[in-house]
Amino acid sequence: MSISKKTDYHSLPLSEQIRPKNPQDFIGQEHLMGQDGVLRLLIEKDQIKSIILWGPPGSGKTTLARIIAQKTNSVFIEKSAVSTSLKEVRRIITEAKERLKAFQQKTIFFLDEIHRFNKAQQDSLLPSVEEGSITLIGATTENPSFEVINPLLSRSRVFVLEKIDEKSMNKIINRGLKMINKKIDPKARNMLVSLANGDARIAINTLEMALPFLGRKKVINGQLIEKIFQQRSLLYDKDGEEHYNTISAFIKSMRASRTNAALYYLAKMVEAGEGPLFIARRMVIFASEDIGMAQPTALVVANEVFRACETIGYPECAINLAHGVVYLTRAPKDRASYDALRAAQKDVRKYGNLPIPKEILNAPTKLMKDLGYGKGYEKYPNKNKTLLPEKLKGKKYYR
Repeated sequence: MSISKKTDYHSLPLSEQIRPKNPQDFIGQEHLMGQDGVLRLLIEKDQIKSIILWGPPGSGKTTLARIIAQKTNSVFIEKSAVSTSLKEVRRIITEAKERLKAFQQKTIFFLDEIHRFNKAQQDSLLPSVEEGSITLIGATTENPSFEVINPLLSRSRVFVLEKIDEKSMNKIINRGLKMINKKIDPKARNMLVSLANGDARIAINTLEMALPFLGRKKVINGQLIEKIFQQRSLLYDKDGEEHYNTISAFIKSMRASRTNAALYYLAKMVEAGEGPLFIARRMVIFASEDIGMAQPTALVVANEVFRACETIGYPECAINLAHGVVYLTRAPKDRASYDALRAAQKDVRKYGNLPIPKEILNAPTKLMKDLGYGKGYEKYPNKNKTLLPEKLKGKKYYR
């Protein structure tokens, strides 16, 4: 995205119209952007090095990147990891190097949802970040410790953003109301602040969605806020109840061998931007927990799906996920291995550290041999020898 590109201002979404362009206009994140906030000082002095902005949706990550764009003397390039290919990343890096060599002008590369880049894509950024030919600003809602490769993380400074607090949220709402020339009654305001749950984007988008219902009316009431949020109820919130409901429905559909239902819940998660590795990880667990010995190759397939997602990334790895889901859903089910593990764990917790039979203990010294360690050991004993501790002799876990 080019920040300098001319656009019809009033055709922009309300969130874009009220987006601050200077550090002093930014609302919230006082620990970073207050009067003495470290990030604010770095922006004002144009001393931004590669950084990762980690915070929940609507906490101001993109806004901060745009403010940096306004204040920096570098060329600013904005992309989303969802729609940016490895080929495009390499082109951006090549152009940045040429620009630096020809004009001594640096390039800031803002990559939204950096956690959606797979390892190979993140690796491609590393040399340029290390040598300084680009300054990377990554934005993520996921813990970068798990989603960003260590070499890239170690060369970037992580700034943690928090949910927008109520005081700041009210200021943001006031800014939006002023722009649309409307008011909101106290009950509706409290409701909006509560339902937005720290996400400024939700609050502003709700004000914008209220406009067609208002007509010439000036005041937004609680009934209208409730109506708008009911319309939003199908939205999938990665941090909310719907996230857990959907992954639960996905697992239960595979367990019940309902292929169409499992594919639907997979599609819902993919469309909502759920991380492919999160989905694939649950499939790997499912392969052992619910299929197990009924079809041992299920674990192999699930692991390959995980690796494919790790290597390829979205959007193409959605095909790998679908392939795996159909395979796992249609496979026979057997929870015997899982149940056996849980039964054994129950006995471990109940009886504690029971002594291991001496015949299967190693005897590396003469003393240990004299004490009977390893005595009577057979590589392939008959079925009567369970090799369990004496107290559990004859116990059966796997059936």
